[in-house]
Amino acid sequence: MSIQHQIRAFAGTFVLASLALAHYHSEYWLFFTAFVGFNLLQSSFTNFCPLEMILRKLQPAKVN
Repeated sequence: MSIQHQIRAFAGTFVLASLALAHYHSEYWLFFTAFVGFNLLQSSFTNFCPLEMILRKLQPAKVN
């Protein structure tokens, strides 16, 4: 799975989880949903994504 697909999977999971938490626990979890959305939006303009940097460092080195 490519890093872009992993980022989309993380973002989708976090959005759905925070929506469920907002529904069943506290509406303040919607701030987390907004944070994820803002992060996706800013990365589309700046091409900077903290999760991408983390995933690249966790990725095993390729051996030629």
